[in-house]
Amino acid sequence: MHPSYVGRFAPSPSGPLHLGSLVSALASFLDAKHHGGKWLIRIEDVDSQRCKPAHSIDILDTLASYQLTSDAPVLYQSQQTERYQSLIDELIRQNLVFPCQCTRQELKHLNGPHTHICSSDIKKPHAWRLISHNKDISFLDKRQGMQTQNPLQQIGHSIIKRKDLDYAYLLAVVADDHFQSITHVVRGCDLLDTTAAQINLFNTFEWNVPQYCHIPLVTDDNQLKLSKQNHAPAIPKANLETLKHALTLLNQKIGPQQTIQTTLDFAIKNWSLARV
Repeated sequence: MHPSYVGRFAPSPSGPLHLGSLVSALASFLDAKHHGGKWLIRIEDVDSQRCKPAHSIDILDTLASYQLTSDAPVLYQSQQTERYQSLIDELIRQNLVFPCQCTRQELKHLNGPHTHICSSDIKKPHAWRLISHNKDISFLDKRQGMQTQNPLQQIGHSIIKRKDLDYAYLLAVVADDHFQSITHVVRGCDLLDTTAAQINLFNTFEWNVPQYCHIPLVTDDNQLKLSKQNHAPAIPKANLETLKHALTLLNQKIGPQQTIQTTLDFAIKNWSLARV
């Protein structure tokens, strides 16, 4: 048992909850509850262009219909902007970031990640990029094993505030994991390549780094991951067969229970990350 375990599920409300998201939510929920921990929901609505309040409401309603509810008030990234800006201000004071006015067209000519430091006029519209050092970062992933990544070579100097003034995912996810005292992150493999960059930012602020676990993605008939971008269909609310299908995709045991709550209780008791 891990009474200090704090996990989370952090959907982006750019569309309704689909099967791939339910599988990810279940994996993080079951791992937290099996270890006697807390499970939090965070709405990652920092992208003001793509995220809609109506989708946030629908996602939370859908999760609740499967008895997946947060053990603390839901955190909305769109309400955390003052905290994000204070962190950027601190990074600016320490000369750990630089302004960037590169256009997408200019970046195309780089044929890779943004690895140079720009000289930009902060009086004109600009993004802020975190300076990534050219060194390997290793971490043990509970599902994928030992990983070694070089943030500069793989991602480049990461944007933490966009030119349109929205705060970027890298800054928001690290800031919120720290703010919510997240100890364990269970999520899809599509985010594995960004992990070292996140660890780098944790280390920059001298914050505790969570344990990571990246699970395989749910794919469609064309082997494309289920996602809002690929127009994955919304799942029905409070549908027992959908819940059992999600558990099957996680390769978990399914008991004889006939309700969502009893099926979930059985899954918590018998959860095995090794079977995923």
